[in-house]
Amino acid sequence: AEAVAGGSPFNVAIALGRLGRPAAFLSTLSEDVFGTFLAQKLAESGVSSAYIRRVPNVTTLSVVATSPSGQPQYSFYAPNSADRALTPEALPAELPADVNAIAASSYALGVEPIASAIETLLRREAGSRVISLDPNVRPRVVGDLNAYRERFERLLAYADIVKASDEDIERLYATHDLASAARTWLRRGPKLVIITRGERGSLAAFDDTILERPAPQIAVVDTVGAGDTFHAGLLAWLDMNGLLTPGGVTGLSEAQVTAALDFATAAAAIVCTRRGANPPSWHEVERFMAERTGARGTAS
Repeated sequence: AEAVAGGSPFNVAIALGRLGRPAAFLSTLSEDVFGTFLAQKLAESGVSSAYIRRVPNVTTLSVVATSPSGQPQYSFYAPNSADRALTPEALPAELPADVNAIAASSYALGVEPIASAIETLLRREAGSRVISLDPNVRPRVVGDLNAYRERFERLLAYADIVKASDEDIERLYATHDLASAARTWLRRGPKLVIITRGERGSLAAFDDTILERPAPQIAVVDTVGAGDTFHAGLLAWLDMNGLLTPGGVTGLSEAQVTAALDFATAAAAIVCTRRGANPPSWHEVERFMAERTGARGTAS
């Protein structure tokens, strides 16, 4: 057994920091030794602690076992834990103008009181900065999946971007028709919906377009943190290219979506070649993409 820092929004923050983008983590961390461990990991990746509040609640523990196919299987131990202790009253009164995006994900969207805090924040900030959501469905933690789905669909009205996996779609809607699910979400408010499909690559829906991109062939060690790194890679590419604004996301071209997907996919692929959620740097992603391009004998 090994103690590894993780959690979906936590992983996104770490990955953004590793990719060289300014990021902060808004959450409650425990005052226990694990909370200090998590705070140190954020600091090591350059993630700001300006919006972190320490609380006496214990840290959630997640036991991750990897199946023979490399898929992670999770068991959570989280009664009255720190990561769900954020209340609407504890939200920052306002966010500075240089915060151009908010990413929210996983079971924090469906357990109280943090779910109400996140919904309050997203409702308040929608339209002023990019809102990016990832359901990252964890049925054993959120409990009533119907209630979780209803809340998530309510949050879609505030979102500019939604990133989900094919497993999320299957768990929420019991369907394999990913393009139809993506179009349904688009009609609820987001401007860009992306669904990752593991080794089959990604699918993006925007305007009237459905765009598919392949995933590189790699030797998979495990897939822990791959989806979160994809999410961060997408946001990082948009930010680096001056497109991480509500208007920028609304006006994305097919070429820009293609480039963003390819970058995010490469970042996620690198994580899959490593044990645990260990996101790459921007340089590592660029090198990985250049090596793959060179191997194909083509130029971009």
